[in-house]
Amino acid sequence: MKFFAVLIRCGTPIAVAGLLLILVGWLTTVPRLGLAGFVLILLGTIPQLLPVRLGERAPVALRSPVQGRWVAVNSPADKVPSHGTHELGQSYAIDLVHAPDPAREWKALVGWPLAARPATFPAFGRPVLAPADGTVVAVGRHQRDHWSRNSWPALIYLMVEGMVFRSIGSLLTLSPARFVLGNHVILDLGDGVYGVFAHLRRGSVRVRPGDRVRAGDQLGEVGNSGNSSEPHLHFHLMDGPHPMWAQGVPFTIEYRTDDGEARTGVPAGKHPFVVPDPAANAADPSYGVGAQPGIG
Repeated sequence: MKFFAVLIRCGTPIAVAGLLLILVGWLTTVPRLGLAGFVLILLGTIPQLLPVRLGERAPVALRSPVQGRWVAVNSPADKVPSHGTHELGQSYAIDLVHAPDPAREWKALVGWPLAARPATFPAFGRPVLAPADGTVVAVGRHQRDHWSRNSWPALIYLMVEGMVFRSIGSLLTLSPARFVLGNHVILDLGDGVYGVFAHLRRGSVRVRPGDRVRAGDQLGEVGNSGNSSEPHLHFHLMDGPHPMWAQGVPFTIEYRTDDGEARTGVPAGKHPFVVPDPAANAADPSYGVGAQPGIG
C-alpha cells in the first residue's frame, strides 16, 4: 500500500514527465523515448484511479464554504476518490451546485439548450466563504467563465477540451492544475491542511497571496472557469500547498437536510442540503428551507 501511496502522490509529476519524454522523442525522432514516456504516463495515471482511502487522518471539521440550499455532486460520502481520480489532491473533493428552488430538481445533464450562459444558473455569482481561519497561498483570477457543458454533446466537448488543456498546461507550466481549477483560491488552514476553491467567477477573487482571512470571510464568487460543466463550487482539502504533489484530506461540515434534520459530515451526492445564513432575508427561497439560522 505504501508503494501505491507514493505513486498516487507523485502520479501527476510522473505523467507530466511522460508527456515531456513523448514530446522529446517526437522532436528527436527517437522512438524509445516516446515509448518510455507512454510507460510513465500509465505508471502515473493508473494508480490515481484506484478506489482506495490513503492515510488515517481524521476528517477536518469546517464551516461550509457556501450558504443557502445546495446539491452535492461527486461527493466523497458516496465514493473515494469522489471524482474518479486522486489527481491534484482531490480524493475527497466535492462539487456544490446551488439549488434554491425545492420544486425544481437539479439534473446533471439536460437535453436543451446545448449550452447556456453562466449567468443563467443560480449558482453563478454566489459568495464563496472561508471555512476556517487561514492564510492565502495562491490565487488564479483571469480565466474566462465559459458557457455550460451540461448537455451530452457539450459534455463530450468538455472531456476533450479538458484533456487538451490539461496536456498543454502540463507541457507549458509542468502542472495541469491551473487549467483544471480555473480561477481559484488555495488557503493554508494550518496543521498541514490546505483548502482549494475552484471554478470561481472571473474578477470575483477578493484576496491575494499572503492575506489572512477569518472563517466566514468572502473569498470570491461561484463561476464557471476551468474544467467545469456548469457554474458550481469545487472544494477539497489536501496536505500540501501544491495540488500537483498533494494528497487529499477528508473533511466534515454542519448542515441540515430539507426537512430540517441537523447533520455533521459530508452531504451525499444529489441530496439537497441547507446551510442557513442568519443575516439573510427569510423570504429568500435559497435560505432557511426547513432549517433554523445559526449553522455555519
